[in-house]
Amino acid sequence: MWLKLFFLLLYFLVLFVLARFFEAIVWYETGILATQLVDPVALSFKKLKTILECRGLGYSGLPEKKDVRELVEKSGDLMEGELYSALKEEEASESASSTNFSGEMHFYELVEDTKDGIWLVQVIASDRSPLVGKVHWEKMVKKVSRFGIRTGTFNCSSDPRYCRRRGWIRSTLIMSVPQTSTSKGKVMLKEYSGRKMETEHIFKWITAHAASRIKTIYNAEHLREEWNRSDQYWVKIYLFASLDQPPAFFSALSIKFTGRVEFIFVNVESWPNRSSMTELGIHSMPSYILRTPEGIYRYGNNTGEFLSLRAMDSFLRSLQPEVNDLFVLSLVLVNLMAWMDLFITQGATIKRFVVLISTLGTYNSLLIISWLPVLGFLQLPYLDSFYEYSLKLLRYSNTTTLASWVRADWVFYSSHPALFLGTYLGHGLLIDYFEKKRRRQHHAEEPNNLEWLSSLWDWYTSYLFHPIASFQNFPVDSDWDEDPDLFLERLAFPDLWLHPLIPTDYIKHLPTWRFRGPGAPSEEDASEAPREPDDDSDGEGGETEAAGPAAEGGHRQDGPPSCAGRCRRAGPPEGVAEDGEPAWPADMLRCTECVVCLENFDRGCSLTGLPCGHVFHQNCIVMWLAGGRHCCPVCRWPSYKKQPPRGRRPPPSSDAAS
Repeated sequence: MWLKLFFLLLYFLVLFVLARFFEAIVWYETGILATQLVDPVALSFKKLKTILECRGLGYSGLPEKKDVRELVEKSGDLMEGELYSALKEEEASESASSTNFSGEMHFYELVEDTKDGIWLVQVIASDRSPLVGKVHWEKMVKKVSRFGIRTGTFNCSSDPRYCRRRGWIRSTLIMSVPQTSTSKGKVMLKEYSGRKMETEHIFKWITAHAASRIKTIYNAEHLREEWNRSDQYWVKIYLFASLDQPPAFFSALSIKFTGRVEFIFVNVESWPNRSSMTELGIHSMPSYILRTPEGIYRYGNNTGEFLSLRAMDSFLRSLQPEVNDLFVLSLVLVNLMAWMDLFITQGATIKRFVVLISTLGTYNSLLIISWLPVLGFLQLPYLDSFYEYSLKLLRYSNTTTLASWVRADWVFYSSHPALFLGTYLGHGLLIDYFEKKRRRQHHAEEPNNLEWLSSLWDWYTSYLFHPIASFQNFPVDSDWDEDPDLFLERLAFPDLWLHPLIPTDYIKHLPTWRFRGPGAPSEEDASEAPREPDDDSDGEGGETEAAGPAAEGGHRQDGPPSCAGRCRRAGPPEGVAEDGEPAWPADMLRCTECVVCLENFDRGCSLTGLPCGHVFHQNCIVMWLAGGRHCCPVCRWPSYKKQPPRGRRPPPSSDAAS
């Protein structure tokens, strides 16, 4: 998890550097920065209209370029970045779509249950033609979609009873806006009563209703009173301008941030004296001023702070986020981090996607589970002070220059999803390349698709049919503590239970060496050598290791005969081979014969020892263990378990104990 988090933070750093690189290229080629102001006089009439449409100001009664230019100047300063964004949004609005409602429940779910947005719905009465023609309606959909206004069509022929109950006898236009100034309040429906069906007239009707929700100040006394008043709103944004009504993007944001941010429009068009604004620290017109308990912030001075819906929306969300905003952000980050597993995981392609699906499910489940107590804690009244301090910290951090760069990059990459996905894929491929290179250096071999699927099937069947064995972990170099499953295995006599499916990976880790004749004692020495008892054994217990297999031989029908008389615990190596290699491992019992095949050890043959210390021919014991008998042929100690310290070693077998 921490590795994926590191790679994700590294990816964000790459995006930040890449954005600065793009800015440097643009500046080198054109000498223009995104924060550089644009003189409206140098713009064409078409670009000026595009700017006004992006800001949401009507220009139908302004036929000359001079009037349009003055309206642009009155609404706010124009930057190069805003001009570029406006041209991109004009292209994106061509793909705007409208919703077709299927009935009452669909309409209620999307329109009446939406508390923080505006809907424009065209109602088509039964056996009637629509109020707005197809061409004008498509233009209207493109125009209002820039300001987050959603559109739809409700045909009464699909639900005539609901239309009669609503009183929609003739075709009309319906706009839904929040009824109160509180968050998640009720929604009211307004019907268009105008006679002109052109796009500009309908848009004026929409913006007029949206602007009526904004508090408007017309004189200096009212401004002082409002400026010094403290109420429920911690964040207030003021627009000082000489306009008849605020721009549409400003009005749309006032509805979107209902209950979180208060929007105030100060109309200074007829003010004879503006000294009162100078006293408050406002020296230029027009100005977008953010007032918080921490101070005053002038919107538009930093990178990416354009006069558009998307730019100001990301700015206000960073200052006064909702719980849903934080949840969506955490969801995006968690899934981006989970997708890193596709590149970090090495091996078969199927393995990568299986691990990815598992990681996605695990991370998203943990995210949802972790959010449930957070939502419960936020409802407690005792956390109000914590909530206030958290928002204060966000306001301090998100009004810095670095935060403005991050917001600008977020707006840029979200408007260019192909670039975002392409850089993420390139970053992942680089991670995959370096991970493969690292594994080659360690000579790590990965199985192919067929081998990995086979091992996955073995694990699945083990989990499904033998849960005890599938939940066990069989490490080679780990602590082999007492396991209650060993007791269950020894209670399996007369072997009527199913044998647990045990992985055979441990076999290749068993100690293996070649038998050296000079380092091994002769058969006569081995038979005449006295047997040294264990340090912690008394009379009866000391004979357990030797007598256990012998006594067990009378009961066991499927095992080979014992070699207790031919084996003894090795001390320091008594002999050394000709090449200087020890003739026998110190922790293995010295034997001269393999009790599986009953053949003596020949010079140079491969031997393998088990954790209990007994030694066999390598081929013989591998065939024995691969056949499903995961225990020593002599003492019945599990071949996948290291023996505990000798002071607390259990009896070798239940048969010997009996």
